[in-house]
Amino acid sequence: MKIIDITQPLFECEVYPGDRKPSYTRVRTIVADNYNLTDISICVHNGTHIDAPRHFFKNGEGVGDLSLDVFYGKCVVGNKVTYAKRLLIKGGYVLTTDDAHQLVKWRVKLIGVEGQSVSDAMSQIEVHKILLSAGIIPLEGLRLAGVACGEYMLSALPLNLGVDCDGSPVRAILITDDNDID
Repeated sequence: MKIIDITQPLFECEVYPGDRKPSYTRVRTIVADNYNLTDISICVHNGTHIDAPRHFFKNGEGVGDLSLDVFYGKCVVGNKVTYAKRLLIKGGYVLTTDDAHQLVKWRVKLIGVEGQSVSDAMSQIEVHKILLSAGIIPLEGLRLAGVACGEYMLSALPLNLGVDCDGSPVRAILITDDNDID
């Protein structure tokens, strides 16, 4: 078994334009207090994260409402939109509204991209609404450059931030039995 981490380091991550960069403060130190303790401040859409329907719908499901089976299971890593229940697209690909409608027809559970948004600024609200209204969860901010196209097991579980939260950071990993993947 090989585990491939496809998560951005949180405090070095890309940040969507207008979002606050994550930060931390060491509030206790081993030297002064005999232990370390760190406070963090983040936007739930920083780094590698998922969007819940509440991100674009007033009464949409929050992170705590989402079924965890969406975030764990077989996935396909590819270079374009193709059929898979969980699809991760390499490179700078951004979804169009046509792509989003096709994913709805295929009843995809999760769509992942390397960008901080699944679509460009011109159509991001429309694309997100198409996906989220159909129960398709965007997984954004992935790192797939060193990952070969193919089938994997995905684990990208969100933090349990409750039903009111509109997104969550994740630790996304791919699991494979193939030890030859670069």
